Amino acid sequence: MPPPVSRASVVRLLNLTSNQGCRGCGRTHSALDHHTHGHGHTGIRGMATPVEKAIGGPPPGNTDYAFEMAASTLRFGQGATSEVGMDLHNMIKQLPSMDRPQAKIGIFTDPNVIKLPVMEVVEESLMRQGLNWVVWDKCSVEPTDKSWNEAIDFARSSHITHFLAVGGGSSMDTAKAANLFANYPEADLYEFINAPIGRGKPIEKKLSPLIAIPTTAGTGSETTGTAILDIPSKSFKTGIANRALKPTLGIVDLNNTATCPKEVAIAAGLDVLFHSLESWTAVPYNERTPRPSNPINRPAYQGSNPLSDIFSRWALETTIKYLPRIAKDPFGDEEARAQMLLAASTAGIGFGNAGVHMCHAFSYPISSLNKGRPVDLQYHHPSYSPKIPLIPHGVAVSLTAPAVFNFTAASSIPRHREALGVFLGKDRSHELNNIKDQDVGRALSEEIKKFLDLVEVPRGLEKVGYGSQDIGKLVEGCLPQRRVLDLAPVLAKDDLAMEKEQLASIVEGSLRW
Repeated sequence: MPPPVSRASVVRLLNLTSNQGCRGCGRTHSALDHHTHGHGHTGIRGMATPVEKAIGGPPPGNTDYAFEMAASTLRFGQGATSEVGMDLHNMIKQLPSMDRPQAKIGIFTDPNVIKLPVMEVVEESLMRQGLNWVVWDKCSVEPTDKSWNEAIDFARSSHITHFLAVGGGSSMDTAKAANLFANYPEADLYEFINAPIGRGKPIEKKLSPLIAIPTTAGTGSETTGTAILDIPSKSFKTGIANRALKPTLGIVDLNNTATCPKEVAIAAGLDVLFHSLESWTAVPYNERTPRPSNPINRPAYQGSNPLSDIFSRWALETTIKYLPRIAKDPFGDEEARAQMLLAASTAGIGFGNAGVHMCHAFSYPISSLNKGRPVDLQYHHPSYSPKIPLIPHGVAVSLTAPAVFNFTAASSIPRHREALGVFLGKDRSHELNNIKDQDVGRALSEEIKKFLDLVEVPRGLEKVGYGSQDIGKLVEGCLPQRRVLDLAPVLAKDDLAMEKEQLASIVEGSLRW
């Protein structure tokens, strides 16, 4: 695993993110000295939160004025998986003595991971502690409402008190859903699914303990309160985003990605890349509306903020450096695998509190519609089952990225310019000075394309079977994703016709590179 981060590195990251330029005025200033300069704020913004000069409450307006940081406890270490039995034993000891004999652990994994060495390590660790457990090994890659309901039924009927997820984001998300609905036995699936697709009710109970052990470096689900599913009947994905869902502990162990196939590792790493870049460029938290009437209603995805920026920028830089090395040597380059695991969790902290936007909003119909197309038009990705039509999530996110960031650049030239500088790297940093402000979006788009070529991503939607005839369907599948679309800068959210036109233009620009 990588050495501990030095204090100097932390200070450098803080300095980098404290002078990004205000996206309201375009000026550069310290995050500690945010004066009104024409914003209409009624006071001085010290640190992260606008504060009125007059004591007695938040500033006027409908935008938010505060942000929160929530993340799971994380443990990084090669071989740390072997500690999970002790962790669960320690958690069970916290129960009243009369309840401890009924403690039961539910392990959630998939048909492939169940056969890997990580499961032997997990079960040996639980056995050493004399623990009682049951296994659900039917988690689906790209879970659906059907697969979630099956896992929920299993959790409810098995009387599970402690949850353990072992696998990629799909298994971790399934375990989160099973935990949630086992604690709400009368609730249906749509009770907590994000509005407007579901009812989006707040989670008011403390859920059961959940430990997550990732076997890919991608989703960051081990540290977020997000769980995603596909609803085939609606031809798009959606999910639940609530801090209550985040795991109690994430165990990040280099040994567990040792057998991850190249194509899976790349797809997972692309998710890290765009978690970072989307959260870095999301609408700022104090421009997001509506302001919550109660803190419990403040969304997990709050908009970019000074703390998320630190994690997102570091993860972006790390992914750009190390993911191409994974593409060249997926098994032998331990340093690259270790850094990508760290980047996945770091990006998880960043986007888990800031959110993502259009790349992810488009990825949901891109993935879902593929499954319902005629067999001869379906896309099957290498390294996954040839029987299952699949555009992996990380690939689906990537396909619109060049067009998306060309579109969003106008929202904050300094911030997109800095992202461009990260893609260019030190050896080409001199090129940045020659790029005019009006060309930053186009230049960033081109660098994203070059990077995606390095890791062998299909060059546009046409390469995965979509054409101009599908633009309308992709836009319609994107529109319900308000949880993330509302964090997209520049998008005309109050003018549906204009918003559709903007989204269609992005899809059209993503058909081929």
